[in-house]
Amino acid sequence: MLANVLAAVLYAIATLLLVRDARASGESRGRTWLWAAIPAVLLHAFAHWQGWYQTGSTDLHFFAALSLVGLGMAALTVLGAAGGSARALGVVVFPLAAVLLLAYGLYGHTVRPEALGWQLLLHAWLALLGYATLSLAAVLAMFLWAQERALRRREFSLWLRALPPLTELETLLFRTIGAGFVLLTATLLTGTVFVENLFAQHIVHHTILSILSWLAFGALLLGRWRRGWRGTIAVRWTLTAMALLVLAFFGSKFVLELVLRHGV
Repeated sequence: MLANVLAAVLYAIATLLLVRDARASGESRGRTWLWAAIPAVLLHAFAHWQGWYQTGSTDLHFFAALSLVGLGMAALTVLGAAGGSARALGVVVFPLAAVLLLAYGLYGHTVRPEALGWQLLLHAWLALLGYATLSLAAVLAMFLWAQERALRRREFSLWLRALPPLTELETLLFRTIGAGFVLLTATLLTGTVFVENLFAQHIVHHTILSILSWLAFGALLLGRWRRGWRGTIAVRWTLTAMALLVLAFFGSKFVLELVLRHGV
């Protein structure tokens, strides 16, 4: 639990440093936040490794999975924002990762996690990385919506100056969706190959909603390519597809593991 708390504190420090940098001019913005963010991500990963080492198996139950998605989001933010183009993501992602990690420390440990073969572990890791990537896309979509809204109202506030230019933010959004779509496709393919009954009673809703989300993200990318979709249309499609994906995985896990207590 100590690693969880230390990581949460470092996430908070990284967030405060990013907010401080946002108040500075472009030339004055540094990368001091990385000195807190990188150890936070490493401690976050260590907290999960420690739990897996103690139980002898990978824990992927509800709070553990949520925390791992938060870890993926934080790690991708550090990797992508080190160059400065998406640093504003950290203001949202780091506090979220801290909350999810603390929740995992308090509630997320399963006494005897089910041992999974490498096939199902590959499927699970692809899924978690895909969810983390597409969750970042959802945050970027909300940034894009807020930025366009502020520009229409001519509200040139401090946070607006901290975001990348509108075209750059839009390009980053679609690149992130593209990467997430590839991971989601790989997740569905490995599920088809490695999961014995993809439409079993307890995962049928998960499967159907995941496919609907995949179709929605695919339609958005196709619309971007063929019709030049952007702005509000892109935001709506992204958030709708992400909502389906959240319901597919965490909605079903919440009902099965916390409400019905199945497999706990």
